[in-house]
Amino acid sequence: MDEALLRSLTPSVLTVLVRRGADFAAAEDAVQDALLEAVRVWPADPPRDAKGWLVTVAWRKFLDATRADTARRRREDLVEEEPAPGPAPSVDDTLQLYFLCAHPSLTPSSAVALTLRAVGGLTTRQIAQAYLVPEATMAQRISRAKRTVSGVRLDRPGDVSTVLRVLYLVFNEGYSGDVDLAAEAIRLTRQLAAAIDHPEVAGLLALMLLHHARRAARTAPDGSLVPLAEQDRGRWDTRAIAEGVEILQAALARDRLGEFQAQAAVAALHADAPTAEETDWVQIVEWYDELTRLTDSPVVRLNRAVAVGEADGPCAGLAALAELDDSLPRYTAVAAYLHERAGDLTTAARLYAEAAKKATDTLERDHLTRRAARLNTRLRH
Repeated sequence: MDEALLRSLTPSVLTVLVRRGADFAAAEDAVQDALLEAVRVWPADPPRDAKGWLVTVAWRKFLDATRADTARRRREDLVEEEPAPGPAPSVDDTLQLYFLCAHPSLTPSSAVALTLRAVGGLTTRQIAQAYLVPEATMAQRISRAKRTVSGVRLDRPGDVSTVLRVLYLVFNEGYSGDVDLAAEAIRLTRQLAAAIDHPEVAGLLALMLLHHARRAARTAPDGSLVPLAEQDRGRWDTRAIAEGVEILQAALARDRLGEFQAQAAVAALHADAPTAEETDWVQIVEWYDELTRLTDSPVVRLNRAVAVGEADGPCAGLAALAELDDSLPRYTAVAAYLHERAGDLTTAARLYAEAAKKATDTLERDHLTRRAARLNTRLRH
């Protein structure tokens, strides 16, 4: 059974049913039933036209459910509209499905879950395992999301920026359970890039590839976090870096800069440096200036303070940091790092310990705790 083929066909089969008049929630259920049927039947009797087979079976599953629902007023009309078996249309409506699953009426968590289910073709169990929640909880979340978008038509322009934010949320979940969400996000973004010519889609794909290229070097054999400056760059995926840079350069050449392109430019400058000491921090600060102009994000300003500290010295970085709200996530950790760079080890050790208490991620908390302990050991000697 080719699971990758089934997952790749899921969104186009679903959109065929919706365009034929099926309610989104009912159509999605019918497609899932058809996928289960394919898992049962295909190993012994593979179809010549996989998509056509799935469309036919999913439509029949939908009609069976419709006939059983006596309250549905259009029941008989839908039955009469059943198409004759044959090749499925080649039109790819996946793009509209992306927009539907990232509809503004959905919460970010619901949009992510629905995208993974309807566009990604993952099962509810796989999504639940990836997000470390009970399957029943994820099933309720997906059901609510399907009900929310059931009345939304697929004939309106969608918001590309919302779709990209949903995909970036998926990517940042990384890996958990038996589903690699970072790889899944890259796959879905590639699919989106093939369906729409948009520089920010390309920018997000480049950003994902450049970040993903460093994945193997981010943790030590004992599972501890390895900061970017200390990573073994020989373990970075040079093919992914080359592809990301190529995609980014093509996007930037169109002169329609967006935040994902700017973030990717920062990642590319890190990837391009043979060593941490050779990083072009001056250019990185310039890109953070562009990001600040585009987003006015406090998090961007926080990252810019780190870059300023590397480009112009830790005192300049601390001055940039002082302009920000100290309640920002990671503010204390950044302050600790800059104080350490400035030689104020006592303050740095205290701030690392404070930052560790505030950290919500276990790996980050352990890393900050080790930093504090290392500095305290140096101070005692």
